[in-house]
Formats: sequence, C-alpha cells, structure tokens
Amino acid sequence: MLKRPPRVIAIQDLSGFGRCSLSVILPTLSAMKVQVCPVVTAVLSTHTGGLGEVVFRDLTDYLSPALEHYKKLELSFECVYSGFLGSLDQIDHCLQYFAAYPDAFAVVDPVMGDNGKAYRTYTPDMCRRMNELVAVADMITPNLTEASILLGVPYPNAPMRQAEAKSLVARLSELGPRYVTVTGVELADGKIANIGYDRERGQYWRVDCNYVPASYPGTGDIFTSVMVGAMLGGDSLPMAMERATRFLEIAIRTTFSYGSDTRYGVMLESCLSWLTQDQMLDRYRLL
Repeated sequence: MLKRPPRVIAIQDLSGFGRCSLSVILPTLSAMKVQVCPVVTAVLSTHTGGLGEVVFRDLTDYLSPALEHYKKLELSFECVYSGFLGSLDQIDHCLQYFAAYPDAFAVVDPVMGDNGKAYRTYTPDMCRRMNELVAVADMITPNLTEASILLGVPYPNAPMRQAEAKSLVARLSELGPRYVTVTGVELADGKIANIGYDRERGQYWRVDCNYVPASYPGTGDIFTSVMVGAMLGGDSLPMAMERATRFLEIAIRTTFSYGSDTRYGVMLESCLSWLTQDQMLDRYRLL
C-alpha cells in the first residue's frame, strides 16, 4: 500500500489561457489526490482554437534530460499519461518514458482530431505513429474521429448500431490496450454515449451523455484526467467512465448557464469540489 499519493507523469503542452492540457490536468488530478509531475512538451500563450496569433515555445529538447534526471533520482510513478504531441520526435520521447516505467499504468489520449478530421498539425506519419503509443498503452481514450484514424477506417456519418459500437472498441483493443473508452458516440437509439471495453473481462459498457449545444476546448483532457484519477483510486472501467462523464456534464452545464465564451474553456474552478465528494455511480450499463 502506498504511503503517499499516486504519482502521474503527464506528458502534455501548457497553454497559458483557455483551460486545456496541463492547465486543467493539474487541478483535476490534484483534486483527486493524485500528484502530477508535468513533463511539458511546449508552452503556448493560449490554445490554438481561435484566440489570435499564439506565442509558442517548443520544449522537445527538454524531454529526454528530464527523464534522465528522474531515473537518476530513482523516482517511482504509478502512471505515465501522454496527450497532445507536436512532432514525431515527441512520440519517440513518449515511447522512452513508457519504456522507463514498464510497471506504471500507461495511458494514451491520442489527441489527433475532431468532427471527422485530423488537426492540421497531424501529418499522416504522425497519425500512423500514434499507433505505436497505443500499442504500449494499458488504456486509451480517443474520440470517434481519433478512433477512426487509429483503425484507418472512414469516420461514421450515421448513428452506430450496438454491434458496430462493440466492434469499434474491440478492434481498438486489438491494437494493444486492455481498456478502451471512445467518447461522443452517437448511437442508433438516439443517445450520445461514451462507450468502453475491458478486454480481460470481455465486457462492453456505455454511459449516456446529457447533450448541451456547445463545444469547449480541454474537455477531452479533463475526461481522460478523471479517468486516470478514478482508475488509480480503484474504480472499475465503467465507474471511471461515469465519474468522468458526470463531472464533465457538470462543468459544461455550469459554463453554458453563464454564457461564457466557448473559447475560454469550461469553468473548472467552480466544479472541482464535486471530485472530492463520494458519489453514487449508477448510470453505467452494459452496451
């Protein structure tokens, strides 16, 4: 039994304004009693979603020396967690971090695109090599666009039937990870759900989402961070999925009620206390 909080290496960028990446990962996991060791891939003045000309500093050359320092200190970590990456070199560095801590829970949030399209910074080579990270992961949390890219299949333009949804997460698990969660899946029964698969147990899960007509940056980072904190805290996959889904619903609905500029992200500060309370989780169900 640990006599300290679990530690997570979070390999991510830091945007000064806009509530995404490390600026939401740090407070979210800290609220869940997890110590975050940020390994910063780049520093940006804001995120890149419509806030003008971004000031950007690449920190790729920091990643390897930081890892060597942690190895010299003989630090132990319970989780290594990667997110948005800016280059092929950064994928190589992430592979080095995962290899350095083979017993840690390996989490890959394969941030590559949304709404059926890859982000402009993600070249075909980067999308292809993301599969190398997925292959060493214990858990991945793609959205539907990223799931399609990983599998090399067209983005679905129609709601998915139950059998199609099960096939999607099972095929993603065949790439390597035991746990798969795909967010924002429109199902044939008219619901939007986050769907998951635990390969060892052979169980498929869904948590339905309460739709809000707004989109905010950083929600994927928050979702995966809650998943990480929940799994490290002993949650099963469906419990972690529900905890992450419900927390995001609260944050999104709170922000939407104030009419905040969507570019500014969700009002995380008003909602973090929810993560510190015991919650009854009873909305997850078999897919």
